[in-house]
Amino acid sequence: MASIQGALRGRITTGAQDDANTTRLWLMAMVLLWGLSWPATQIALVSVPPLWLAAFRFGSAALCLFAFVALRGELRLPRKADMPIVLSIGLLQMMTFTGLGMIAMTKTDTSHSVLLAYTTPLWSVLLAWALFRTRPSRAQLAAVAVGIAGVALIVSPLETDWTQPGAFMGAGFLLIGAIAWSLVILHVKRHKWVSSPLSLAPWQMLLATVPLAIAAVVVHGAPHQIAWSGHLVQLLIYIGPIATSACFVISSEYGRRISTFAMSNFTLGVPLTGVAASVLLLDNQLSPVFLIGLTLVMGGMILAAAASRR
Repeated sequence: MASIQGALRGRITTGAQDDANTTRLWLMAMVLLWGLSWPATQIALVSVPPLWLAAFRFGSAALCLFAFVALRGELRLPRKADMPIVLSIGLLQMMTFTGLGMIAMTKTDTSHSVLLAYTTPLWSVLLAWALFRTRPSRAQLAAVAVGIAGVALIVSPLETDWTQPGAFMGAGFLLIGAIAWSLVILHVKRHKWVSSPLSLAPWQMLLATVPLAIAAVVVHGAPHQIAWSGHLVQLLIYIGPIATSACFVISSEYGRRISTFAMSNFTLGVPLTGVAASVLLLDNQLSPVFLIGLTLVMGGMILAAAASRR
C-alpha cells in the first residue's frame, strides 16, 4: 500500500512539474514573440503609416480572436458590468498606447521605444498613490526613483538628440502611452470580472480598431497608397494574428497559472528582447548612456515588483 501511495504521489509531482514547465515554455514563447514584434513593427512602418498599421494590427487580431472564441463556444456580447473594462482596455491600452507608440516609432529607434513603453510598473506605483491613496513603501519609492532616473537619462540631451524633428515628441508619446497602460493595469486589478478576459478581448480589439481606422483616414488618407508586397503581408500577419491575438491567448491561458509577481518578471523580458532584437536585426547602436539608463529602468522595475510583493 505504501509503495502504491508513493507511486501516486510521484506521478502527481511529475505531472505538476510538467505543467509548470509547459507554462514557463509558453510564457517564454510569448515574451519572445512580443519582443520581436517591436523590430517587426519598425520595419513595417517603412511601408505603412503608423495609424493604419495600428488599425491593421488590431483589426486582424480581432478577427482571429472572434473566430477562436466562437469555436470555444464563448462568443457573446459583453455584459453591462464588463463594459467599463472593455472601454478601458480598448481605448486606453490598445488604442492610445499602440497608436501613440507607433507614431513615436517613426521619430525614434526601436531600442528607445520599447524601453520607454514598458515603464508601466513605475507609473502604476505613482498612479495608485495619486488615485487610490495607496501609499507606497519606502522601497517602492526608491525603486520608482531609480527607474525614473533612467528614463530621465534616456530622454535627456545626453542620449536623445533634441535637434532632430519629433525626437522629443516621440519620447513624450511613448511615456503618455505607458501612463495610459498603467491606468488600465490599476483598473484590471480592481474590476469584478463577469466574463473572462479572453472572451472580452475581441470586442476590445474591435473597439480600438474603429477609432484608429477613422483617425488613419483623417491623418494619412485612404490606404490605397500603401506599397503592398509579400514581405509586408508577412509582417502584418506576424504583428497582428501572431504577436497580438495568439500572445493574448497564451497570456490568458497560462498567465493566470503563476503569481502576479512571476508574471511581472516574465514581462520584463519583453523590453530586453526588443532591445536585443533591435541590435541584431536593425543594427541599432546602444550607447553607454543608453545602457546605463536601461540598467536603471530595468532595475527600478524589478525593485518595484519585489517591493509590491512584500
